[in-house]
Amino acid sequence: MTYIPQKLRQQVAERAAYRCEYCQAQRKVVMYLEYDHIIPKSAGGKTTLENLALACRTCNGFKHERQTATDPQTGNEVPLFNPRQQSWSEHFAWSEDGVFLIGLTAIGRATIAQFKINDQYALETCRLWVAAALHPPR
Repeated sequence: MTYIPQKLRQQVAERAAYRCEYCQAQRKVVMYLEYDHIIPKSAGGKTTLENLALACRTCNGFKHERQTATDPQTGNEVPLFNPRQQSWSEHFAWSEDGVFLIGLTAIGRATIAQFKINDQYALETCRLWVAAALHPPR
């Protein structure tokens, strides 16, 4: 595990508005948010503000050291969403009911599939968050 200074942790969390930069889960609805090296340390990524993203344990666990994933629509290997270089709203949108995350691009679809954001358990959880008016983020 990499040591990340408290000041850097705070900067990352504030920039992310205390939500997962991949699935947008808010700190008030997930127990823990972690610090993801967008470019993994194993691939030469540094522990810097520019290379860190706030991530829920689920997204971070499914991402692990991956930088690419398969777009389920085309079968092509594409880069995963990079919150430092790309706009979330260009790649993702919430369904009308706020439960299902829609991939608008190959990157969005591949990221959703790799992180299992729309699996049965995630959707059940999102339904509860929506019912409690805690999701999707405004």
